[in-house]
Amino acid sequence: MKLQIMSIDNKKVAEKDIPSQFNESVRPDLIKRAVLTINANTRQPYGSSPEAGKRHSAFVSKRRNKYRTTYGIGQSRTPRKVMSVRGKRFNWVGAVAPQTVGGRRAHPPKAEKIWKQDLNKKERRKAIRSALAATFDKTYVEKKHSLPDQYPFLIESKIESLEKTKDVLKALESLGLKNELTRCRIKKIRAGKGTSRGRKYRKKVGPLLVVSKSCKLLKAANNIPGCEIAQVKDINASLLAPGAIPGRLTLFTDKSLEVMEEKKLFK
Repeated sequence: MKLQIMSIDNKKVAEKDIPSQFNESVRPDLIKRAVLTINANTRQPYGSSPEAGKRHSAFVSKRRNKYRTTYGIGQSRTPRKVMSVRGKRFNWVGAVAPQTVGGRRAHPPKAEKIWKQDLNKKERRKAIRSALAATFDKTYVEKKHSLPDQYPFLIESKIESLEKTKDVLKALESLGLKNELTRCRIKKIRAGKGTSRGRKYRKKVGPLLVVSKSCKLLKAANNIPGCEIAQVKDINASLLAPGAIPGRLTLFTDKSLEVMEEKKLFK
């Protein structure tokens, strides 16, 4: 399969054969497993303090015959801490037990829980190849993105030398991505408790730019809403298929495919 190489000014420069990594069949099940593995391995462990709810000096009354005057008053075997004593009458409150005010939780989350998941090397690489194939399949990509007419295509590697965000925006708009970039600027207020937990807005996922090496474009394109940029050696299933849904609008530079073919990445 040959793809046309477009310049920054949206002019056809040449054509190029794509590497064999893009010939994989699309496997949503493999892609989903690879994405969930990445999410699990980046998860922050959390849990309550082991001493939470148990920082009291409490006792359990089991010698009921010693306190005969307490029959019928409601004394139980609940652990309790004594607030005051008057004769044989105790003023207490429940403590430590899960059903008491200020007590521990019955089954709290444990900080030592292991969230890490493993994935076979061949399976991970096959998932990346499958996600790569979906990026050039228009039937998958058009479900999520606003596409230019000539998609799929490659970009001339001169774009890697751009230093300013406004120049990158101008180049992307000239390539027919103006509607897509406008769509990514829309922010939706999240429903639920996430609004008070630092994630008030939900943002759209936009195009992914894949470059051949560390360049100035990595910093210049970083501030465009919805747009992500990565080196070809660093791409994974989560970047190519956010939310485990294959078919992200991805723009490769011609040199990035040369690096992929030369180093036999993901094979």
